[in-house]
Amino acid sequence: MGFMSGEELVVTLAPVAVYWVYAGMYEALLAHTTVLDRYRLHSRRDEETKNIASRKDVVRGVLLQQAIQAAISVAVLKIEGHAAAAADGRAASPPAPAEAFLVVAARFGVAMLVLDAWQYFMHRLMHSVPYMYRRFHSWHHRVAAPYAYAAQYGHPVDGVLTETLSGAAAYLASGMSPRAAAAFFAFATVKGVDDHCGVAAPWNPLHAAFRNNAAYHDVHHQRGGGRRNFSQPFFVVWDRMLGTHAPYELRQRRDDGDGGGLEVRAFTKGQGQTTR
Repeated sequence: MGFMSGEELVVTLAPVAVYWVYAGMYEALLAHTTVLDRYRLHSRRDEETKNIASRKDVVRGVLLQQAIQAAISVAVLKIEGHAAAAADGRAASPPAPAEAFLVVAARFGVAMLVLDAWQYFMHRLMHSVPYMYRRFHSWHHRVAAPYAYAAQYGHPVDGVLTETLSGAAAYLASGMSPRAAAAFFAFATVKGVDDHCGVAAPWNPLHAAFRNNAAYHDVHHQRGGGRRNFSQPFFVVWDRMLGTHAPYELRQRRDDGDGGGLEVRAFTKGQGQTTR
């Protein structure tokens, strides 16, 4: 047997492949068609003028983060596998048996809750401690007009503390098999890309299923939005419980020659009503 089993390889590489394929689909549609223009949250001019990080910097930063994430993923899988083997009195962990759908669904639910809780509190901490924001998390906010493949752009330390370790905690707490973990992290990756895609298409099933979506997270990236809407990537429960939830509405943006689209308008306390 080689250094990594087939399942471990899938868990490690599937999220990376899914990230670039799914983000690439958005980029291709936005660059070569007009089908999504009416749902864009930022104009092309916004992406050029508001974003401090260049697209080359974003690609390099994401690839570095994914390399670190892959290394930590391998380490967690190896440690967990050896621990399971020792507990079972075997030299290596056997392939996980087929699990009942309800068991897998329950473990997915646990993983989602753990991932959300970890990321909310770490994300909020990054904004609450000036040094941590200035030194680490401000990198992610160099992209003020988000687009799909900038979802994982940030300082490596921020990426490890917020995303990679939350994933490890979700995996260990849920007790998922490597095969189930591959599916879960692929789904979480799609959700993260979708939250940063800069498109609020009403027919997107993820936008219909989750209140935490591209428009919700766009509020956080707006000027003055850094103390609101910390929740990611699935639910908004922590924002609602702890007073950091900012409701919003989607408005038609004036067509300034760049295709028009939508804009997200956040409400302050006591101002307006929204269903989001």
